[in-house]
Amino acid sequence: MPESSTSPLPQFNLADAQNAERSFPTGRAALLCFVKEDCPTCGMSMALIEAAHRAFGAKLDVLSIGQDAEGNAKLVERYALSVPMLDDSALAVSFAYDLDTVPTIILADANGVEQRRFIGFGRDDWREMFAELSRIAGTDAPSINWNEYPESRPGCGSKSVEPGVAEKLEAAARGEFLTARRIELGDSEDVFEFMFERGLTDGLPVVPPTPERVMRMLTGTRRDPREVVATVPPNLAPVTVEKIAVNAVMAGCKPEHLPVVIAALEAVCTDEFNIHGVMATTWGATPVIVVNGPIRHRLGMNMGMMALGYGNRANATIGRALKLVLRNVGGARPGEIERSTLGAIGKFTTCFAEWEERSAWEPLHVERGFKKEENVVTVFGLEAGSRQIADQMSRTAHALVGSIGLGLEACWHPKQHGSGEILLVVSPEHVDTIARDKWSKAQVRARIQEITSRPLRELMPDAESGEGVPPKALGFTNPTAEQLATKLPKFRKPENINMIVAGGEAGKFSAVFAGWVSGPMGSSSVSRRIEEAP
Repeated sequence: MPESSTSPLPQFNLADAQNAERSFPTGRAALLCFVKEDCPTCGMSMALIEAAHRAFGAKLDVLSIGQDAEGNAKLVERYALSVPMLDDSALAVSFAYDLDTVPTIILADANGVEQRRFIGFGRDDWREMFAELSRIAGTDAPSINWNEYPESRPGCGSKSVEPGVAEKLEAAARGEFLTARRIELGDSEDVFEFMFERGLTDGLPVVPPTPERVMRMLTGTRRDPREVVATVPPNLAPVTVEKIAVNAVMAGCKPEHLPVVIAALEAVCTDEFNIHGVMATTWGATPVIVVNGPIRHRLGMNMGMMALGYGNRANATIGRALKLVLRNVGGARPGEIERSTLGAIGKFTTCFAEWEERSAWEPLHVERGFKKEENVVTVFGLEAGSRQIADQMSRTAHALVGSIGLGLEACWHPKQHGSGEILLVVSPEHVDTIARDKWSKAQVRARIQEITSRPLRELMPDAESGEGVPPKALGFTNPTAEQLATKLPKFRKPENINMIVAGGEAGKFSAVFAGWVSGPMGSSSVSRRIEEAP
């Protein structure tokens, strides 16, 4: 017979068939038998439960605990039971006892400490249980024809673990207070249409954030649901862990995704990131989320083929949850505060992981001062969508990085030099070519700055293109020939070229997320450590 831990069992008070309240523990040893009427294995066990009650009930408590009132009554009538049948229709006791299968038979001592437990039907388990009950009661065991019983039978699923029920029970058991306003809908109202009508979606359907789902989501973090995580622009609204969990449910996240969403929100709500500017600009900017550390694998994030695309739940929902918080709490709604001229599909969600194991360089978060084993999220305020750079012919790092640099000239505008941050996503085939020549990230950055450097005379606005770098921006009122020959690299400084490795093993294509405005007048990327639940 399987031995259990010796921890005290939860106390309970349940009504029996006569509506009299029965308690546990009572100061006597007890046999607790969890059953349900529509389970054949429970039916097979009822005669033995009744026999235990008749033989030992004077000296110890034998209690049958049924999982629905109507079924309990049927069991009592069908098997002519005298054993007390307690009503656990609410399933709170079944949940507290961590049942996943019925019948579950538990023996507890006089102090309510569990001594033995078995599930389903086991002939030897019952024989040993009767012997133990006989010893405790000091009376003979009843005569049972064991040959009438099979050696074993599997049990049935407990009602407490049925879909939807488990979440409700978990919410009630945790007893945490949800402070968000609850909205009751009529029976004829469509919850999905209601969410659309209230402007709570991003244009796609969302998962209704029921209290049970929100409570389940909160199991993904150790933080207090009432803790204020950040003040979210533009409304400057305080956002609690609970409100983040609500939006994470709506986005389709799993509880283990929640710590990443929280860390990303902390990052974007800093002054350095300037989420108000990112969301309000007429340029198509959005938060671009990169995840580093072992958590990538635990969450099953995509960092390989289609890393920047669709099809991965963690990638899709983490980024979506962040945007829903910014919309529903911060007030960044299209046509109101969010005023991008064209927008981009990446405004739904842009989140992916770095393929650290496939990279020839140290990962992004290590570059930024974190330990390799730490879990970190980095958020950039960049163009809401990547553009690919193809080079299938270069065979040296010098040629390939030069080719990539020429592709980067298109960021913002080819004549706009002195740009800020970008995110360059280098594919595995491209990184292999670069690694063969043992180039560091610093060498890659230097080569990009070299090949993109253009004399001022080529970058000035002219009749061919009104866009460009005006001499006055460099302090030149009437530029001399020497000043016109001044070379300007594409990026303000090499460190503005952020690089990670991701993508499928096949394909000589890398990608870039072009920048918005970097620095104090715009947005700077921010990294935050991810705090996982224990």
